[in-house]
Amino acid sequence: MTRITRKPVGIIGAGPAGLFLAHLLHRQGIDSIILESRSRADVEGTIRAGVLEQWVVDLMNRMGLGERMMREGHFHSGITLRFHGESHHIDMAELTDGKRVTVYAQHEVIRDLIAARLEDGGEILFGVSDVHLHGIESDTPRITFRRSADAPVEEIACDFIAGCDGFHGPSRQAIPAAVRQEHQIVYPFGWLGILASAPPSHHELIYASHERGFALLSTRSPDVQRLYIQVDPKDDIANWSDARIWSELHSRLEDKSGWSLIEGPVFQKGIIAMRSFVCETMRHGRLFLAGDAAHIVPPTGAKGLNLAVADVLVLAQALTAFLRRGDEDGLNGYSARCLRRIWRAERFSWYMTTMMHLNPNESTFEQRVHMADLDYVVHSRAAMTALAENYVGLPMDIPADLAL
Repeated sequence: MTRITRKPVGIIGAGPAGLFLAHLLHRQGIDSIILESRSRADVEGTIRAGVLEQWVVDLMNRMGLGERMMREGHFHSGITLRFHGESHHIDMAELTDGKRVTVYAQHEVIRDLIAARLEDGGEILFGVSDVHLHGIESDTPRITFRRSADAPVEEIACDFIAGCDGFHGPSRQAIPAAVRQEHQIVYPFGWLGILASAPPSHHELIYASHERGFALLSTRSPDVQRLYIQVDPKDDIANWSDARIWSELHSRLEDKSGWSLIEGPVFQKGIIAMRSFVCETMRHGRLFLAGDAAHIVPPTGAKGLNLAVADVLVLAQALTAFLRRGDEDGLNGYSARCLRRIWRAERFSWYMTTMMHLNPNESTFEQRVHMADLDYVVHSRAAMTALAENYVGLPMDIPADLAL
């Protein structure tokens, strides 16, 4: 006999979107359950860099989730853009009335959210399989799953389902293909990222445009640094020895000032592809998409986690209004409200990506235009302000009752 559980909201995916949504609903007294196909160790061990927008930092602190972030995060006044061997500091704090660049890795945010969720007594089922969505066009949607590959099928009866399960998850695929309107760019370059045991080489992030390709210097802790170089996304990581990686990083990051990159043992490396993607159908019946299930941005603009949190902040308001008062306006307006911010973030991420990277498919004219854009950005206060405003985060309304 199938075991049936009843929850107002079923959440698929224990990434930033699903975890933040569960916390926001919990603060409104709305129960939910999270289903995650990976183990807790896999979820918490997936290393991802992260730059948090100022409003996300403020939200985490208001929700009581920011203690470790404030203790271990890295707070910078801006970033450095480097090209033609010269460095240009963008003072984002000065340009945006004190908003800072907060470097706190996504996996660290997830660890904090999981720990707080379990401490609150909330349910997260890790390692589930065979997740399927049913009846999403009805008032009684259901999720079926197995706790393990050989376990019996179980069912969760919900009022609503939140698909927070990423680009490859089942939620978006549950929406009929004829209904989904999807837009995508797959970039002809990717990032080779490393984690290295080394002290910081610089006090803030460096974004470097070089004739050999893009490079980025970031940080994870006082003893561990995160660095990236642009590569062919189809390249084999076996072709990249540590010595070759460091050689490229030195070539692409160093400038005419005599600044030098500090090396250290590399203990993790891998290549990631890059795409921009938007599914404009973020709601179908009682199913709502959020985070990477609905949109992907290249990491250059540092928007992925922040967009996921913005989605579920809107969704939590809409679900609360309906479940408490029967008000459907927020649910009906969910896609339009989210997509306005999403397309702005997509634009900024595309802008940063195309401006900073060497695209082998572009003409020399297009490449020169990108360099002219960089030159304009660092010499125009208006252009620097626009970049800073987008980077630290466009305004986001946080209702007081959702963040307590």
